[in-house]
Amino acid sequence: MEILHQLGGLVLGSVPTMVLFILLVAAYGLLVRRPLEKTLAERRARTSGAVARACCAIAAAEAETTVYEGKLRTARNEIMAARERRSQQWQAERDQALESARVAAQDQVKAARKEIEVMSVDARKQIEGATAQLSEQILRAVLPSGTKFSEARQ
Repeated sequence: MEILHQLGGLVLGSVPTMVLFILLVAAYGLLVRRPLEKTLAERRARTSGAVARACCAIAAAEAETTVYEGKLRTARNEIMAARERRSQQWQAERDQALESARVAAQDQVKAARKEIEVMSVDARKQIEGATAQLSEQILRAVLPSGTKFSEARQ
């Protein structure tokens, strides 16, 4: 029994410690744990909100990037089409210039041929005209001086 008595004295001596411990736990709950949990909950809410907003911002940025890439692709296609049209226009102008130069060269060749033909006809006429004179001069030089040219021709 004495052990029980000693235990009873120990329990009775520990009652103020237990009361202080319970008060300390209650004070801890009121003063530290609840404000800490409240702060952590706010932090979680803010963090998850920030993460959600960041995800939304990333999605919006990706959407804008897609739009900008589409606009860039369209602009490149327009530039390439304009470049192709300009190239075709230059090609057509070059072909037209070549054709006009070819026609002009053909006209010059035709004009030169006509001029050569005219000069050839004139030269033949001059040669034919000079032939009669040269034949008379040759006959005078070859025939004796009293002979008439009309007799020599027969």
